Amino acid sequence: MDDGITIVLDNRDILSGVCGANDGNLRAIEQSLGGRISAMGNEIRFQGADEDCLERFKSIMDSLIILVREGENPSPEYVRSLTGAGVPAGEEGPSLEESIIQIPNGFSRVYPRSKNQAAYIREMRKFDICFSIGPAGTGKTYLAIAYALSLLLTKKMRKLLLTRPVVEAGESLGFLPGDLTQKISPYLRPLYDAMESLIPYDIIQKMEENRGIEIAPLAYMRGRSLNDCVVILDEAQNTTREQMKMFLTRIGEGTRAIITGDITQIDLPRRNDSGLLNAISILSNVEGLNFSYLHTADVVRNPLVKKIIQAYDFHNRD
Repeated sequence: MDDGITIVLDNRDILSGVCGANDGNLRAIEQSLGGRISAMGNEIRFQGADEDCLERFKSIMDSLIILVREGENPSPEYVRSLTGAGVPAGEEGPSLEESIIQIPNGFSRVYPRSKNQAAYIREMRKFDICFSIGPAGTGKTYLAIAYALSLLLTKKMRKLLLTRPVVEAGESLGFLPGDLTQKISPYLRPLYDAMESLIPYDIIQKMEENRGIEIAPLAYMRGRSLNDCVVILDEAQNTTREQMKMFLTRIGEGTRAIITGDITQIDLPRRNDSGLLNAISILSNVEGLNFSYLHTADVVRNPLVKKIIQAYDFHNRD
C-alpha cells in the first residue's frame, strides 16, 4: 500500500476552488473514499487508503482542477457525484458531464449521486419512454422532474404533464371538494416539492398560467393524444394493467414519457393487478423502451432512510 499522494498547486485561486468553502470539497472526498486529507500551504495530501483509492483521488483532483481553471466553482455536491457516479481511474466509460442536468434559471445543476442514477439520467435522454423502478429516496422522481424542467425551460418541449393514479382516497374524485386541479393537487404534491427545490416558485406559477405545466388524474387521460411534451407518470406501481396500457398508448409524436414506481409499495387490492409489474413482464424486450433500476444503495435522502429500507428488507426475508 502506498503511503499517500501529494498534489501541489502553485495557483492560490485554483487551490481555493479545489478545496471549496471551508475545505468542504476535501471533506466530501474523505467521506466518500476514506483516508485522511490535509492541506498545508499549496499542498493537498491524501493518506491512509489503498492503491485504488489513491488513483481515484488523483482522478478526482484532476477533474476539479480542470473545472476551476474553466471558471467553475465545484461544490461538495459535485464532488460526491464524482466519487459516486464517476468512472474509476483507468476505466473507459461515460463522463460525469453526460449525466449532469442543467436547468435554465434553476438554483443549481443537478448531479447524479450514484452510478445507477447517472445511468438513469443518460437513459432518459436516449429513450422516448423510460421506466425508473426503485425504493423510496433513490431520486427516481426528483431526477425525472429535473430532466423534464430542463426540456421545458430550453423550449425543447412545449408542455410538462404530471399524472399519477389516485388510489389512496378510496373515493371518486367527483366527491372531493374543489375543481379538478384542487382535487388532484394533494396527490401530486411530491412532484411540486421537487420542482420547488429546483426552480423559483414564480417560474412554476408562470408556467402554470401559460399552461406549460398541466396536472391530470390518470383516469382522465383516456382518448387524449400527447404530442411534443414530456409526461411523468408517478407512483406507477398503483396503476392497473388497463391504465398502464392506456397511458402508454397516449404517447404521440415528439413526446418523452418517464414512468416511476416502487414495486415494494403497491396499494392495489391485489399485487398482481399492478400495471407496472405487468409492463416489466411484457415490455422489457421491446426496442425503444428502457427500464432503469435503482436500489437501496442509491438512496440519497437522510442516511436513516437507507437503514430503514434495509431493516424492512431483512425483516421481510425472515
